[in-house]
Amino acid sequence: MNRIFHSLMGLGLLVLLGASQLDAQAATAKAKTAAKPAPKTGIAQSPYLGAIAIDAATGRVLFEDKADAKGYPASVLKLMDLLIILEKIEQKQLSFQDPVLVSAKAAKTGGSQVYLAEKESFTVDELLYALMVQSANDSAVALAEKAAGSTDAFVELMNQRARQLGMNNTLFHSVHGLPPGAGQLPDVTTARDFSILCRELLKHADTLRYTSTRVHIFRPNVPGKSIEMRTHNHVMANVAGCDGLKTGFFTQAGFSIAVTAARDSRRVIVVMLGSADRKVRDAKAEEWLAKAFTALPAAPAPQPLAPATPPAQPVKPAKK
Repeated sequence: MNRIFHSLMGLGLLVLLGASQLDAQAATAKAKTAAKPAPKTGIAQSPYLGAIAIDAATGRVLFEDKADAKGYPASVLKLMDLLIILEKIEQKQLSFQDPVLVSAKAAKTGGSQVYLAEKESFTVDELLYALMVQSANDSAVALAEKAAGSTDAFVELMNQRARQLGMNNTLFHSVHGLPPGAGQLPDVTTARDFSILCRELLKHADTLRYTSTRVHIFRPNVPGKSIEMRTHNHVMANVAGCDGLKTGFFTQAGFSIAVTAARDSRRVIVVMLGSADRKVRDAKAEEWLAKAFTALPAAPAPQPLAPATPPAQPVKPAKK
C-alpha cells in the first residue's frame, strides 16, 4: 500500500509540475505577445482621406469632402517651413543670401535629401530650392537651425504660426514631416487647415518662384556632387496654369498634395490628404482643379476703352 501511495504521489507531483511548466510557458508567450508593438496601420484611403478646393483670392470654399479629417501631412508640411523663412526675410531677420552652415544633425537626416555634409555652407536661397524641389529633409533641418537656433525652437514657431492662421486641427512635431521615430508623435493636420496655409503663402511673391520650379541643379559648380533636383509635383505638367505647391508621402500617411493654378487672373487651391495611391491622388487633384475654375464666379468682361478725348485747342488771344 505504501508503495502504491508513494507512486501515486510521485505521479501527482509530475502532473502538477507539468501543468505549472505549461502555465509558465503560456504566460511567457502571452508576455512576449503583449510586448510586441501593435502593427502600424496606415490612415490613407481611396481616393483620399480628405480634400478641399478654395478660391485663393477670397478663401471661399468651392467644394469639400471630409476636409476636417485628421491625417499626416508628410512632406507637404515643408510649406510651413517656407512660410516662416519668407516672413523672416521680409522682416529683415534673414536674407536670401545669408550663409547656412550645415550641422552634424542636418547632415545625418535621412529620407529625401541633397546629401548635405557637415560644415558645408549654402545660402538660404539654395536651401529653399532644395526644400521645395527635392523635398530635402536635410535642408529643412539646416534652415530650421539657421532661423530659430534649433529644430525644437523652429517647431514652436510652426505651431505658433498655425494657431495665428486659425489652423486649429494642426499640430507639428517635426520640421520635415518624416515618419515619427520611437517615442515621437506624428505631425497632424487636415485638408482645410493646409488650404489656409497655402492661401497665406500665396501672398508672398517668392512662393511661386520655388514651388513652380520643375528642375534645379544643386551644387552646380561642384563636379561629382551636383544634383539635378526634379519636382515631385507631376500635376504641374498636366494642368494649364498650375505652378505649385508641394507633395508629400510616407507609407502610413499615404500620398498628399497641395496644388494651385491660375487662369484669367483667377487662382484656385486644392488640397488632398492621405490618398492610398499616387496616381489616383494626381488624377483627382487635376479633376478638382478643373472643377474649381468652373465653380468660381465668372470673370468680369473686359470693358471697352473709352474714346480718346481730343486735346483742347489753345484759346487764341483776342486781337486788340
